[in-house]
Amino acid sequence: MKKYFSKFYISFIFLMLSFTVFGQVEKHPRIYTNNESKEAFIKTLESVSWKKSLVEKKKKNLEKYLKYVEKDPNWLVSRLQMNWNTKHKKVFLKGGDFAYSKDAAPVATVRFAGSRDWATDYKRPKIENIEPYSDDKRGLFWEHKKTSKKEWIHPSKAGTGIEKLNEQIMSLVEDAAFLYWLTDDEKYAKFAAPVYSKYINGMYYREAPVDLEKSNQQYISGLATFEVIHEGIVVSLVTTYDFLYDYFKTNKTNLDTSVAVFQKWGDQIIKNGIPDNNWNLFQARFLTYIGLVLENNATYKNGKGSEYYLEHTFDTSTDRQLSIKESLLVYDHKNGIWPESPSYSVHVITTLLRIFTLLDHATNKDEFLNYPIVEKAALASFQYLFPNGYTIGFGDANHKILPPENFELLISNYQKYDKTTKETLISDILSKMISDDLYTRKADDFFQLFFYADILKSNKKQNLSSIKNLTSQTFYASNVSMFNQRMGDKENAVMVSTVGSFGNHAHANGLSIELFANNYALGPDMGKGSSYWHSDFKEFYSKFPAHNTVVVDGKSDYGAMRSYNPFRLDNAYPNSGEKPAFDKVTFSKVSFFEPATVSDQQRFTAIVKSNSAKSYIIDVFRSKKQQEGTQKHEYIYHNLGQSLDIYDDKEHPLKLSVTDDLSAEKGDLKGYDYFTDKLKTQSSKDITALFTLKSENKPDNLMKLWVKGAENQTIYSVKSPKSNAISKGTAPKEVLKKQLPTLILKREYASWKNPFALVFNPFIKGEENPIKNVSYASIEKYPNSQIINVLLNNNLTKDRIVLNASENDVTVEKSFYQKGLVSITRQLDEELDFLFLSGMYKYENFGWNIISSGNPFTFSIEKIKRGFRFQTDEPITINMPVLKSEKSATLKLYENGKIVASRKGTTNRNNANQLIFKIAKGYDKAEIIFDKK
Repeated sequence: MKKYFSKFYISFIFLMLSFTVFGQVEKHPRIYTNNESKEAFIKTLESVSWKKSLVEKKKKNLEKYLKYVEKDPNWLVSRLQMNWNTKHKKVFLKGGDFAYSKDAAPVATVRFAGSRDWATDYKRPKIENIEPYSDDKRGLFWEHKKTSKKEWIHPSKAGTGIEKLNEQIMSLVEDAAFLYWLTDDEKYAKFAAPVYSKYINGMYYREAPVDLEKSNQQYISGLATFEVIHEGIVVSLVTTYDFLYDYFKTNKTNLDTSVAVFQKWGDQIIKNGIPDNNWNLFQARFLTYIGLVLENNATYKNGKGSEYYLEHTFDTSTDRQLSIKESLLVYDHKNGIWPESPSYSVHVITTLLRIFTLLDHATNKDEFLNYPIVEKAALASFQYLFPNGYTIGFGDANHKILPPENFELLISNYQKYDKTTKETLISDILSKMISDDLYTRKADDFFQLFFYADILKSNKKQNLSSIKNLTSQTFYASNVSMFNQRMGDKENAVMVSTVGSFGNHAHANGLSIELFANNYALGPDMGKGSSYWHSDFKEFYSKFPAHNTVVVDGKSDYGAMRSYNPFRLDNAYPNSGEKPAFDKVTFSKVSFFEPATVSDQQRFTAIVKSNSAKSYIIDVFRSKKQQEGTQKHEYIYHNLGQSLDIYDDKEHPLKLSVTDDLSAEKGDLKGYDYFTDKLKTQSSKDITALFTLKSENKPDNLMKLWVKGAENQTIYSVKSPKSNAISKGTAPKEVLKKQLPTLILKREYASWKNPFALVFNPFIKGEENPIKNVSYASIEKYPNSQIINVLLNNNLTKDRIVLNASENDVTVEKSFYQKGLVSITRQLDEELDFLFLSGMYKYENFGWNIISSGNPFTFSIEKIKRGFRFQTDEPITINMPVLKSEKSATLKLYENGKIVASRKGTTNRNNANQLIFKIAKGYDKAEIIFDKK
């Protein structure tokens, strides 16, 4: 890396030298573009409509402000959030809130932000409504959101409003600076320069804030905001400086103040931050802008020029700001996943792509080649997606599309360096997003305006890439404790995402799931609260009651945000990233230690394809405290909809009564107090629960839960707060901001030997429902066994699932024997249709006897014409039943689609009605074909 940077600095210095000719002024702009490219850029505005649209939009938006400034040159200047009268240079904080400022500077100084917490009861005024030169000892005179009345408030009550107003004003200045460069019309420069200079001079005299509480806030504050990662105004300031550089020089403007402010800002970013998460990268983007706009080190007495800040961006780490080189080591370089919740993970990718695009524009050295993990991460992010193209929502995330910018910037790089194959692949991905109405090509800022490719070069001879082609049936990312399962396509697509709590922006959710079916995230996560400092986040959204999980004793809890409570992936099928030959089943079994109650938990979740294109989901949740004694376990499931109806085993409605259970007053977590409309009943028998989701002009979207009965099981129907994870892509408009119906099952004893067992049965009213009936059974002698019988809708197909707690458990019933984790047997009109075994040592049933050669195996076999097709991942012995009319059969073994061996089966000496086949290793495909008579 050091060698690379030596080369980089050499090339960069030569680049700087190219801007200087025998002592002439350094050339600007250079961050996004340069004067040599201006003519070509203007031509693209004539042919590329989305580029022209942004430029025209910015021109039009500035018109009214230009008129204001024509009448009053100080109109926009006066609306900056400054210490106009007090001219305070020292800022003091009280933790995450502004406390006060003091000590006068020679000029008006920039006002610091009001609070780290963005949640506020007050509206940020429009620029037009800002009181000119406002600086009142009473604070801010802002309108209350609920009462619509103006009140005097302390700045700490304004959330992030102060900084946002300055950012909004400076974005107008940035636009005007660009338009000056584009048109050479001085009206834009005269509009921008006074505002820019006033702000820069005000920040020159302003000092970094001091936290009176001496908390961690002292080490994360920026110059304008409470967090160095939110210093977005830096980009506008640097861009304005870049585009107005020639104007400033022509008018003999002293730029030393600007340089000093940029250096001070860069030093604050290097000094402060959180060095072990995404902050490094968000800070690095600001450092990149500062490094690229400054001249080389030798230009300044303090030696802090371009090389200095770029070195701290890419190669040199400090205590609170790690270099990009070191930060990228956090990635899982095998699966390409960043260890944070999806919304943050994909934002990290965007940030990295922006940084390397800026750097590459300066060096023209194809900087992406030095960091291949960035490209890998961009493609791996498809594994976060529900089947409809929206991301899952665990932790502090919400359901949204992947940032199209990620793919735009890859395409731009591929075009620049003639990587035609890759360009076509990613262009097809982006074109598919466009054709699915998930994205419309446009530019929202100058970065996109200058760095997006003008056109997409799609390969018209090939089908557009789809999400299905970019995801696998299962995907495991241990560094975020996530296991995703997928089944089916289009309207039949089903997905379950199981998560623990590992990495940053995680929640205290135990073993939680999100469930997608019927085109929506029917069983969603709840997302994050109003803000990270708001009570609804601390008490509910980040805690167990907001998730589809099991709570022990009403107290299950641990630290959210930065969490180290992952699950252990015990068993799964298929293996992550693999495309299996047998594709009718996926499952995962995960184990978890719940620290607050010292409990063991285990969750088995499977998707089973029915006898049609539809699928159903099995969920078996075991939970027990490690110590004996009284205990309580509550299974919680939230589903989209307007209603939840509960029925007995005869499909008769159960009568529910109002209850004051589930509350902090009764000893439960505070999050239980967020449940409303609480109703309950009690039953020991199997029940069904029906969630109904009604949408305008659509048939009812139904989720039916077949719930196993248990002694003295209490069933609750409650309403949960709205989900902040769902979006218009994963839920209909009717429920986007509505409470969610929620089912809670309570056991006042351990639920391990008799686990929570449910079958999720999604279907559309009036359309095919794949399930006719579900029943549950257990065997007293083998308490770790759970038996689920599913009768499919044709009344002829039966699925029998036998699930044990571990691979070492045994289930015996008449002629049935199972030593192993799970078996799924499908019979069609009493004949075997398929058999799936996993975590298995020995299985006997219906005349079949399949035995491990030592290790637990995964095996599937399904009926084909004249025989069976099977796969196994371990050596096994197959004893299979034969009829008198079919006494012989031939085994065919395949590798890479070709037969590599074949042999006839031998008769079992202990059972003349069985043939024996010994399989010496794992095979993805093998067949047993009955010989012709």
